Amino acid sequence: MTVENQYSSDVKAILSHRYDNGADYWTTPDRRLIKGAPFSTLESVLLLLELGMQPGEPLLQESTELIFSTWREDGRFKLSPQGAIYPCHTINAANVLCHLGYASDLRLQITFQHLLDTQYSDGGWRCNKFSFGRGPETEYSNPLPTLTALDAFRFSSYLNQEPALDKAVDFLLAHWTIRQPIGPCHYGIGTLFMQTEYPFRTYNLFVYVYILSFYNRAKCDSRFLEALQTLESKMAEGQIVVERVNRKLAGLAFCKKGKPSALGTKRYHEIIKNLS
Repeated sequence: MTVENQYSSDVKAILSHRYDNGADYWTTPDRRLIKGAPFSTLESVLLLLELGMQPGEPLLQESTELIFSTWREDGRFKLSPQGAIYPCHTINAANVLCHLGYASDLRLQITFQHLLDTQYSDGGWRCNKFSFGRGPETEYSNPLPTLTALDAFRFSSYLNQEPALDKAVDFLLAHWTIRQPIGPCHYGIGTLFMQTEYPFRTYNLFVYVYILSFYNRAKCDSRFLEALQTLESKMAEGQIVVERVNRKLAGLAFCKKGKPSALGTKRYHEIIKNLS
């Protein structure tokens, strides 16, 4: 298993949750791939990739097959056997598969086209589930699924070639100005957003800057540069310091709260490389 020794204990910790949900690969017997966060199927795969496990490892290959088993011919992913298929389900599954190296797979090409075909008028992606009721703010897209969609698209040939993605970037840059909770799921830019979270999980300053740094539309925008400056102001001696981490991940060595993170800093260096 190609993981650096310093992170082997973290890998073991993630693998220790492999059967928590009642079936293999962090899932349930009825294949709910997003249950059990942060040790769901989708999140556990991303954690292992972040720690350096290679997509070719049998465990990740088998997890890939499990995720693809939920793909539908219209490009959507059904991550739970019951209930509706929401855009965030398809976006999250596609993003994990892109991180695994499958962006050019024909099935994901169909998914990419489905996402472009279902993009909301403001440039983002949203669902018709209104957990917080309806109001003017719910007429916006959901920022985190939109950001995650851009994360998936950055692995594709659409990167910096598709005008529709520029519109998604514009939507997210506008949120930096709006700040208020928007979208049916009420994503805002406030105190929690501004705390450097690592590994990437929720709508947060670090992942916001990281993903947007791949898009030419954002790189010279004053709002993006302000967000980057805010992130850099929280660093210590050139290193990313973790300000927020999910409590279930608090015991892992690579993302200790209040401590510099070598892997988080590696992501920061990618941002700088993208801008050079």
